[in-house]
Amino acid sequence: MKIVDPILPGDLDAYVDDQLDVARRIEVEAYLSEHPESAAQVMADLRIRGELRLALANGEATSTGRHDTREAARRLSQRLSTGRYITAFQRIAAIAALVTAGWFGNAYLGPFSATEVVASVPPPAFVEEALRAHSTTMLRESMPSQHEVVNYDPADIRSATAIVMPELPKDWDVFDIQVFPSAFGPSVELVVTPDKGERLSLFAVRPGSFNVQHVLQAEDGGLSAAYWQIGDVAYALVSDKQGAKDLTETARRLSRTLY
Repeated sequence: MKIVDPILPGDLDAYVDDQLDVARRIEVEAYLSEHPESAAQVMADLRIRGELRLALANGEATSTGRHDTREAARRLSQRLSTGRYITAFQRIAAIAALVTAGWFGNAYLGPFSATEVVASVPPPAFVEEALRAHSTTMLRESMPSQHEVVNYDPADIRSATAIVMPELPKDWDVFDIQVFPSAFGPSVELVVTPDKGERLSLFAVRPGSFNVQHVLQAEDGGLSAAYWQIGDVAYALVSDKQGAKDLTETARRLSRTLY
């Protein structure tokens, strides 16, 4: 079934002006056959236009013009202009309604803006890798047979993996270091202790794409991750405290050390 565009007042004016192609004229005529009032108005407009054309063809219009000719032209111009003004007014009114709704929402519901804390799109794949690495490290910690590696050398990591690690605050302790496989080369995870009794995982990986992404936060399975990307290396700071309030700000401080 063919879908016909709605017939607007402008289409009727164009029909009277003979400015429609054949297909659209047929659609307008079908519309007029079902709407007697519109058809009567269009026929009146066509009659006025016919009177005007006839007067001009017979040479009845002089430099000043006959009264009948001027009157026919005035009525036709007024009719067509009124239709165009109504169409334009309807469009302006619709735009004004949308703007008013926006002002109302901004004033009473708060500004509609994305925040840096909660990602508006699903987090990238490397965030899931960081969460898995964190869970694996926590599992290793519970196994007495697994020993932590605490000799942290960022230059050695950079030489072996081409990953530059953020500069850690001087009061942070590195509890463990692990290297995990990933799709685009090795990834690195540090287990750090910013405060007594608190442990975070700092994960870095080459995700296979170049991007500059400011810090965003994601939640999954009771874990919180603040993640960002600088160039071809992505980072994630993971905490086992869901909704960790200071995680995003801590990640921002770390990201600034990479510039």
